Amino acid sequence: MTITRIHAGARMSQAVVHGDTIYLAGQVGAPGESVTNQTQTILGQIEALLAEAGSEKAKILSATIWLADMADFAEMNAVWDKWVDGKDAPARATGEANLATPAYKVEIIVIAAR
Repeated sequence: MTITRIHAGARMSQAVVHGDTIYLAGQVGAPGESVTNQTQTILGQIEALLAEAGSEKAKILSATIWLADMADFAEMNAVWDKWVDGKDAPARATGEANLATPAYKVEIIVIAAR
């Protein structure tokens, strides 16, 4: 089975396709923006990468969401819930973590089918 790397760099690829499964790298928004803005940006990036890999948000199998502060859970969920729109919701986990820089408040990692 072939492995295709999308936007590959020396350290990482933004997406890797193996068979009919697409693995996205953790996506982050603009540093210092609000949780709402970062989440909106991230979800847009996810849609763009999935489209480039031949998929769409309805085919997301699982999502792992990291928040710098769990106090932002409701704010992030307000954006997520509108985006998912009550259909095709993937398996999901959300946790708190120190992200790459304190200016990042949200990071989302997804696995999708093609």
